[in-house]
Amino acid sequence: MAKKSKRARAKHRARVVNKAQVEFSQQPEQMPAGVSSPAQTSLKVRPSKVQDLANRHQYVIPEVKRIGIIAGAIIVILIILSFVLG
Repeated sequence: MAKKSKRARAKHRARVVNKAQVEFSQQPEQMPAGVSSPAQTSLKVRPSKVQDLANRHQYVIPEVKRIGIIAGAIIVILIILSFVLG
């Protein structure tokens, strides 16, 4: 059975985070100022956009390096072939 796509998981995470943010923004109005609830302390803080992008695209740099190595090897092979066949 195939795995869920990363896009589907990201959409689900975004919905969960949005619900948590809405609940968190509504709670201080309902609670007295001096009382803290366990729900407020257990909510996760959403990482900044830079960290989110870094986590989402952590595979890009290794792939770019791999593409560069393959492209360099192909160019070297073409140069060698041009001398041998030319």
